[in-house]
Amino acid sequence: MQNLRVNLIELIRRTSSDLPDDVQKTIIASLKKEAKKSLAEQTLLIIRKNIEMAEQKSQPICQDTGSILFFIRAPVGFDVLKLEAETRKAVADSTRMGYLRQNSVDSLTGHNSGNNLGPGTPAFHYEFWRKPQADVRLILKGGGCENVGAQYSLPNSALNANRDLDGCRRVILDSVLQAQGKGCGPGILGVGIGGDRTTGAIIAKEQFLRKLNDRNPNLDLDRLELDIVNTANRLGIGPMGFGGTTTLLGCKIGVLNRLPASFFVTISYMCWAYRRQGFLLNTRGNILKWLY
Repeated sequence: MQNLRVNLIELIRRTSSDLPDDVQKTIIASLKKEAKKSLAEQTLLIIRKNIEMAEQKSQPICQDTGSILFFIRAPVGFDVLKLEAETRKAVADSTRMGYLRQNSVDSLTGHNSGNNLGPGTPAFHYEFWRKPQADVRLILKGGGCENVGAQYSLPNSALNANRDLDGCRRVILDSVLQAQGKGCGPGILGVGIGGDRTTGAIIAKEQFLRKLNDRNPNLDLDRLELDIVNTANRLGIGPMGFGGTTTLLGCKIGVLNRLPASFFVTISYMCWAYRRQGFLLNTRGNILKWLY
């Protein structure tokens, strides 16, 4: 795995500075729908310029390079401990090189580690599979958008939300209404229906690994995803809460089984700087394919 750390640094650099094509195309399509010379149009024009400059200069798209979230699927027998150790070194190197901001703060003392290493940073989520290659994906999720995430327990009498898809729809839209443009909208929602409070949050974030232009194979969830985006974009909140037709760029929903006593709906909010990237690695740590 001689080239592993170099490849991981490049993964971090690309994730921090280069927005995936599907995200850029969705932002440009949304820009065309906004009224000319409106605050919404001006906001999206600034966002587009920001994306271009970050890519040209190989600098972070946003000053808040966010939580560092790795999602890894590895073949049986793959040296995951070696991968994790090299990933931690790559994170520290990338912080020193300016691809990541110094973002890891001790919750008790307020001390900043200075290298993005510490309990919980970076975060690793593992899954094993029988394919011969490793699938390594990275999400950088800013603090502002993380702050407006939400979790609901159904039934919710205040929203007249029962334990069904309509109840899920009501609380998801309520989370958008409560955000009111905070979290650096336009946003993308990752939603987890079911599970417990922890697994629901994990599957909600895993939805951000999907592309904006994909379709949910579950027809009921596919309809709900489209409905959430269309309805939210009629609320008039718009980019950064300035009004307009682009409140959400997308909504992706996953589902887990739950306990009979519980029905959680967990909403993770992603800002317009929808930073994700990934690659396939062979057992020697060489890149086989970029994923976005």
